[in-house]
Amino acid sequence: MATKYIFVTGGVVSGIGKGVATASLGRLLRNRGFTVAPIKLDPYINVDAGTMNPYQHGEVFVTDDGAETDLDLGHYERFMDVNCSKGSSITTGKVYKNVIEAERRGDYLGGTVQVIPHVTNEIKKLAKLVATEQEADVVIAEIGGTVGDIESLPFLEAIRQMRTDLGYENTMYVHVTMVPTVGPWHEVKTKPTQHSVYKLREIGIAPDVLICRCEVPMSDEVIDKISLFCGVPTEAVIQSQNVDTIYEVPLWYEEKGLGDFVSKRLGLEQRKGNMEEWAVLVDALKNPVTDVTIAVVGKYTSNGDAYKSIAEALIHAGIPHKAAVNIRWIESDELEKAGKPSELLEGVDGLVVGPGFGLRGIEGKIEAIKIARETGMPFFGICLGMQMAVIEYARNVCGLEGANSEEMNEEAPYPVVHLLPEQKSVKDKGATMRLGSYPCNLVNNTLAHKLYGTTRINERHRHRFEVNNDFREKLQQHGMHISGVSPDYRLVEMVEVPAHPFFIATQAHPEFKSRPNRAHPLFAGLVEAAVKAKAAVI
Repeated sequence: MATKYIFVTGGVVSGIGKGVATASLGRLLRNRGFTVAPIKLDPYINVDAGTMNPYQHGEVFVTDDGAETDLDLGHYERFMDVNCSKGSSITTGKVYKNVIEAERRGDYLGGTVQVIPHVTNEIKKLAKLVATEQEADVVIAEIGGTVGDIESLPFLEAIRQMRTDLGYENTMYVHVTMVPTVGPWHEVKTKPTQHSVYKLREIGIAPDVLICRCEVPMSDEVIDKISLFCGVPTEAVIQSQNVDTIYEVPLWYEEKGLGDFVSKRLGLEQRKGNMEEWAVLVDALKNPVTDVTIAVVGKYTSNGDAYKSIAEALIHAGIPHKAAVNIRWIESDELEKAGKPSELLEGVDGLVVGPGFGLRGIEGKIEAIKIARETGMPFFGICLGMQMAVIEYARNVCGLEGANSEEMNEEAPYPVVHLLPEQKSVKDKGATMRLGSYPCNLVNNTLAHKLYGTTRINERHRHRFEVNNDFREKLQQHGMHISGVSPDYRLVEMVEVPAHPFFIATQAHPEFKSRPNRAHPLFAGLVEAAVKAKAAVI
């Protein structure tokens, strides 16, 4: 069977939910037993997301093979339970870089290099390569931005050409649009959707499915009107209302018949979608029996998307315990300004100190960790959060006054965190960190070993700095256990404090591997400890 391609575009406004729509559609196909490979086509000129500001762009999602990508790939992995790769992220910068390098090599034999056909051919080549590499039955490609954006035009032209290349029966266009309500009577308006589809048609693409974001149910009359004016069958006009949790979206789409329609339209084998497991986890999310509050202290919390995977991993962790996880976002700067930092953590059942870069706000992170360590509050540190935990312990338990990271103070008297030796010659910032999945050996009978249930794990990384081995012995003498190391014992990957009820930190980013139907053990352990801590107080 030829690989089928589904292209997802968006109109009217940005942030309309194309990523969740793409991921949810992938879930429907996965639940029918098809192999699905997701792709994000991003129109920005950056080669990847690695150098982007978290305030502006949100988190950088890291794949097993070390790609620094858009956060939508996190949605794909969580919903579809697949592992994306470098090929899953195609940016304008990546495309033009390949085209220019080919021109410099003389691959175009002296021809004039143009957007059509050279740039569009490169886009098509990269999209088809993913299908080959992952042996996919279906490739779902989301085009970033909004129809009408200048920067998206080469991608839209490329996917238009792919219908000619591959045939109608092997290609499908899904357009996500908005049906707003206006006025005091909340009148439903279809014009934004009509104009968005007209704009798409100007480019030469006629959508096969419309996913209509709406705040109120769409009447049959409204659906008929959209169908008539946009040339889409009524059964392919899928209303998508706001739901209590984004994980409810696949159930909504299945109920509206989207999975069956897509399968039939693409000539896939007709299979019943098994949504039982998904329904169970959604029920657990919507009907918890308890709740806990977890504080997430970070440097970029004013943009919740900067820690999107951490937020989702905490939600996943509540599912097996039937606990609603309420997240209290705390900017680490605020802990530095507060007269009494502990007041910002009042009523909190657990603490996560997240990743980040640079000097700003690190003393606030250290103060939060100190409070958690001294009060017995369940604590989990991630990446920079682990480094700050080591610094806090070195200062306040080991007596190493002025202990710090070389990143923050190159002249620190006790550089307990330092630059990886292999990073010292690195000049470029993009894609040069320790990136991707690395193995880690866990020490027997530690908290890490208990949570994972094994002594050999693999987690994804994104960092340049590591715990300084010169201070390993000092930390361990004072009660901080090094519970996870690289197979060559060169790198400290995980630390914990056995004297504390739950105090663990990792250099890795375990949030990237969490799934709603398979909570990550470190997050699940934190939430379990928080549930117990709250019960003990009550």
